[in-house]
Amino acid sequence: MSPSASGRGAGSTTRRAPATRKATSQRAAVEQLRAADPILAGLIEECGVLSSPPRKRADPEDHYGALLHSVINQQLSVKAGAAIYGRLTERFGGRPPTPEQLLADDPGELQAAVGLSRAKVGFMRSLAEHILSGELELERLDDLSDEEVMAELVAVKGIGEWTAHMFLMSHLHRPDVLAPGDLGIRRAIERAYSLEELPDRETIERLAERWRPHRTLACRYLWRSLNNEP
Repeated sequence: MSPSASGRGAGSTTRRAPATRKATSQRAAVEQLRAADPILAGLIEECGVLSSPPRKRADPEDHYGALLHSVINQQLSVKAGAAIYGRLTERFGGRPPTPEQLLADDPGELQAAVGLSRAKVGFMRSLAEHILSGELELERLDDLSDEEVMAELVAVKGIGEWTAHMFLMSHLHRPDVLAPGDLGIRRAIERAYSLEELPDRETIERLAERWRPHRTLACRYLWRSLNNEP
């Protein structure tokens, strides 16, 4: 069709809207996963289309709140973690405490009021101390590789591999992250692949090779298959 027939000038171009590009990218990733792994293809068929998470460049305060939330959620159900995080923000006027506010609060009173363990209060204080000292520069995280983000985060007491993986997946929306230590992932793989026991890390990593570069999306489908997506 000629430019005049299509209603566009000779120098015009068609620009795909950002939302449309995102949807197209998500569909392409789903199709690649379908083709790479027939068992995962079955989960995709069973679960249907997953909504694509918003991808915006978060500011350091968002990073800080997300890390606090991740520390609270360690070894808790999604519901229990959300309830504790709600009590934490309520204590500080409806928003996460700043590092200064957290360190100024009495640890014992905070523990009792929010329902946290002593260890988790200590982990949150460690996070605040690393931020205030400059050891953890939140404003740099968007520009670091997955491996570099992991290294920055696990240097904080109480932030281990699982917490860092959840932050990369759920907050930074990195597309190719695998969480081999997550119990939900292990249980979903055990069921989907008809294994006799929970898979170990080596088994999960071997299976996940075929999911690259969309391992985050694969994990989301595994979680959704058990209705326990973080």
